[in-house]
Amino acid sequence: MEGIFYDTVTVGERGQVVIPAKARRDFAIKPGDKLIVLQGMGKMGLVLVHSKHMAKLFASLTRHVGHIKKLLSGRS
Repeated sequence: MEGIFYDTVTVGERGQVVIPAKARRDFAIKPGDKLIVLQGMGKMGLVLVHSKHMAKLFASLTRHVGHIKKLLSGRS
């Protein structure tokens, strides 16, 4: 799990969590950065994506939309 598991976090009363320092360093997350929260792993977890990467993510999804549709429909 090295490189995948950073640490555990506790959700505070206001719904806040602290991103572990090593994860912040690895992903160059700085105070004031915007992160987008997405559903991940079939509602078993959350995914954080730095907003500066969203344009790249959307471009990739757009290029592969036909293949993604096939995967989602169960066709290969």
